Amino acid sequence: MELLALLTVLLLAHAAAYLAWQAVSRRRRARCYLLDYACHKPSDDRKVTTETAGAVIERNKRLGLSEYRFLLKVIVNSGIGEHTYCPRNVLEGREERPTLADALEEMDDFFADAVAAVLAKTGVAARDVDLVVLNVGSFAPEPSLVSRIVRHFGMREDVMAYNLSGMGCSAGLIAVDLARNVMLTRPRTMALLVTSESCAPNWYVGTDKSMMLGNCLFRCGGAAALLTNDPAFRDRAKMELRCLVRANIGAHDDAHAAAVHREDADGRLGVSLSKALPKAAVRAFTENLQRLAPRILPARELARFASRLLIRKLLRRKAAAKGEGPKIDFRTGVDHFCLHPGGTAVIEAVRKSLGLSAHDVEPARMTLHRWGNTSASSLWYVLSYMEAKRRLKRGDRVLMVTFGSGFKCNSCYWEVSRDLADAGAWEDCIDEYPPETLVNPYMDKFGWVNDVQGQGGGFVF
Repeated sequence: MELLALLTVLLLAHAAAYLAWQAVSRRRRARCYLLDYACHKPSDDRKVTTETAGAVIERNKRLGLSEYRFLLKVIVNSGIGEHTYCPRNVLEGREERPTLADALEEMDDFFADAVAAVLAKTGVAARDVDLVVLNVGSFAPEPSLVSRIVRHFGMREDVMAYNLSGMGCSAGLIAVDLARNVMLTRPRTMALLVTSESCAPNWYVGTDKSMMLGNCLFRCGGAAALLTNDPAFRDRAKMELRCLVRANIGAHDDAHAAAVHREDADGRLGVSLSKALPKAAVRAFTENLQRLAPRILPARELARFASRLLIRKLLRRKAAAKGEGPKIDFRTGVDHFCLHPGGTAVIEAVRKSLGLSAHDVEPARMTLHRWGNTSASSLWYVLSYMEAKRRLKRGDRVLMVTFGSGFKCNSCYWEVSRDLADAGAWEDCIDEYPPETLVNPYMDKFGWVNDVQGQGGGFVF
């Protein structure tokens, strides 16, 4: 009996030790560290100045006075400056006849810059990468773009490669989520995330106003980042992922059709942004925040909000309570807000919704001014601005929020691991930001369009 009891104790102890080891192992695999990232800075000969934009618009003889006025209004209110970038085929006057070579050249320029830069910054060899997740929304050649990266950098034969397309501006955080989920099953994984958008084959040359918006907002750019769950890299990491929430309201017809890649009535391809987009964004944003708030905010703030909401409901029964309802103060759990710079209206809507200050949304506004909307990679330019301004200190909490077609709202919550001060792609211009004014010169140079009578096209800019 004593021997049996001893064996039982030993077996139970072994089982307990095994379960404890498994728990520790799962916890380690659940870690997700951001080693570093690099934002693409295209060459200066691809910059879109006021004169360049005017020349591109003037070439399109289909445009009439109504379209000119519409474009002027959109560009003036866009928040975009004169230092954004567009593809070479547009600058060379070939936007109506883009080739496969044009699209591949745009991607190869980005890969050779950003991917090579993040590998060099971290000292990670291409053959040490276990997982590659690439997202480019509206260009999916065969072989895939992720295969192009594997070939270009000579990665291992067993590298896991995923190519995401059609996910819109929210795809960057979807890539983070995919990498994190793979890491849950694979210890010591090194993941390369590559995010961009293809502008070369998608420049709209028609007259549908819902599709002309894209030309005014979207610009060339991209980013590459390295994530890992290897605890050996913990001390070198810039940030650690604490939480990621995704919301997809695509089951609603109006939300699904808010941003669509389609042909216009004349068969010209482009991205259509419908009037239902703001409403869809608010709905997706609300859905995301409802699940995000309990995971990142302190209990006292949640209790304060719940009590005020209850009081408001009780008062409404006795008398019609007027005014806005109570709001959750996300600043009690977040130090920095990394918002998708989809446009001035998007940034302002999020600012009002969260009750943020001008200082909180400055990184998003400055990113929109300097780089334009670079789709899913925009968040990394916003984060880079914060780092260049030396805002990110050890222990700070960063919330990333992005929106995308479908319609989706994704968010993730990071904790800064050490004081950060790398200027990255902002290095040559960070001291100029924020500028005294964000007003661009388009109205001064092209405001005369509003004084012209008639409906004819072919105006000389």
